[in-house]
Amino acid sequence: MTRKKIFISTGISIIMLSLVFTSVGFLLIDYSLRPENRGKDLKGSLTYMQETYPQINSWLDSLQQNNAMRDTFITAPDGIRLHAYYAYASQPTSHTAIIIHGYTDNAIRMFHIGYLYNKELDFNILLPDLRYSGLSEGNTIQMGWLDRKDVLQWIDTMPSLFGDSLESVVHGISMGAATTMMVSGERVPPFIRCFIEDCGYTSVWDQFQKEFKGLFHIPSFPWLNIASWICKKQNGWDFKEASAIKQIQKCTLPMLFIHGDNDDFVPTAMVYQLYDAKPQPKELWIAPETDHAHAYRNHPKEYTEKVKTFVEKHLGKN
Repeated sequence: MTRKKIFISTGISIIMLSLVFTSVGFLLIDYSLRPENRGKDLKGSLTYMQETYPQINSWLDSLQQNNAMRDTFITAPDGIRLHAYYAYASQPTSHTAIIIHGYTDNAIRMFHIGYLYNKELDFNILLPDLRYSGLSEGNTIQMGWLDRKDVLQWIDTMPSLFGDSLESVVHGISMGAATTMMVSGERVPPFIRCFIEDCGYTSVWDQFQKEFKGLFHIPSFPWLNIASWICKKQNGWDFKEASAIKQIQKCTLPMLFIHGDNDDFVPTAMVYQLYDAKPQPKELWIAPETDHAHAYRNHPKEYTEKVKTFVEKHLGKN
């Protein structure tokens, strides 16, 4: 074979490999960030919540009858229209919770935590739909990293909804917990007093690496690296920079960490890494006999008491 033929053959092979790698990378992005999204199924989400958490039904009925669960919208700097539900406490209060949902979920699928704060603790509540979820626009799940900026924008709107004298907690579950931790590393208004994260991951890279190995049973290199590079080009962030653990290292406000002891989706080991990385003040509760995102479902009374004690410590009694 002549040198010219070897050169051409090598070039074609490199191009073909590049196309294969890039194609797989795009498939991984679609699989992970543009999945079939139950977060857009509002009716199904409400049915699921009413069946899984029947204690919320009378509260929801009361809110609906009195037109007390309201909608609000904001527009992000990139033009994406974002939606949230909000409701007032039964009497004027400064205590307010912003509640952040998880991966392929929506604000409706956080109504059980809305119930905890609004009905049990008599807080004002704000429940945003993150991008590509619920009634919010967007065509890609942002895994908390871009979402942290949207949540900060929602936080800035809270005084216009609930008044200037606020004392607030940010509470998220799963991807919403990662979002909460990512928010905690940013500058927040003085009325944000504390954070609660329930089963959040250390970083997008760590979580996708764990999922990649579990689903495909092959090494993550180079496929995850390529997908991360594509994400950077499409969304402006990569999997490694989207790090909850790096963000909480900058957080000096109180944080309560919650995790199920049998969580194999976001492995329980992650919460110990996160807890160790967070400066004081901090607290940790490992919910017994609990898988991913079901600490409240499995232990509603203890969960409520843990949250109540924590927020009263840092916000004062209502």
